[in-house]
Order: sequence, then C-alpha cells, then structure tokens
Amino acid sequence: MKSALVRQLVRNDWERVRDIYKIGIESGNATFETNAPDWEYWNNGKLSFGRLVAEIEGKIAGWVALSPYSSRQVYSGIVEVGIYVDPDFQGNGIGSALLETVLRVCEKEGVWTVQASIFPENDASLALHQKFDFRVVGRREKIAQLNGKWRDVVLMEKRL
Repeated sequence: MKSALVRQLVRNDWERVRDIYKIGIESGNATFETNAPDWEYWNNGKLSFGRLVAEIEGKIAGWVALSPYSSRQVYSGIVEVGIYVDPDFQGNGIGSALLETVLRVCEKEGVWTVQASIFPENDASLALHQKFDFRVVGRREKIAQLNGKWRDVVLMEKRL
C-alpha cells in the first residue's frame, strides 16, 4: 500500500471523517459517544489547529483532532488528542503518520502536554500512543457509562 499523505482537515472532508468516527463509535472501544455529531457541534468542540486527515490514493483513511483540556487560560497548553483510523486501513502506519504530525503541530503551537483517554480494551490505540512515548498516568475507573455499562479509561500523556 502507498504511504499516507497527511494534510489539514477541511470542511469538505466532514462526511468521510464522520463515517470513520461512526465506525469507531460502533466498535464500542473508541469513545463514549453513541452518535456522530453534526459538523457544527464537532467543529465547535475542537481546537482550530491539529485537525488532520491521512489520505491514501485520494481516500481519507483516518483523522486526528485536538480538543482543549480546559477553557481556563492556565491550562491553554494542554490538549486532548482523538485519533480514528478506518479499519480497512489499520496496520498500515496511518495512526503513526497522524500522531507524529499532530505532535509536531502541537510543539509549533506551544502545547506542553498532550493527553489521551483510551479504553483499556483498545490495545491498538494504547500501543500507538506508547510508541510515541505517551506514558500511563493512571486508570480512571468507572468514569462514565456507555450503553448502560460503566467503563474505565487509561489516561495517557506526553510532555513536549
């Protein structure tokens, strides 16, 4: 398979980005969300920088975006990363290409800590973040319910 082209996510990418997000939702191990939002809701919850897609032969294979950790100015250098790869493209370095690029963007933007909250069952995501030197900060037990079941998340972070 050809290598991925990582580029800025633009509004016209939303339908495909949302489709990949839906696949993650349906997996039950990617997010607490149960429905993919519309563009406006998603767009308003993300930072203006660090929105990237990875394309292979013109098809979006995955995406990454950053959310603010807090609205308080003192925490402006802390972000949460969300990364999603279409299962048809997993195992081809898409996640690595996206995470490596978004980390460079974070450094350029003055971010000092990147966090990720990952379901402990999501081995691929845990391994990806560990590959890029994210460390496990702890396990947040029964932090929220998904489909009526309490779920834990592993909190990981990388200091830049």
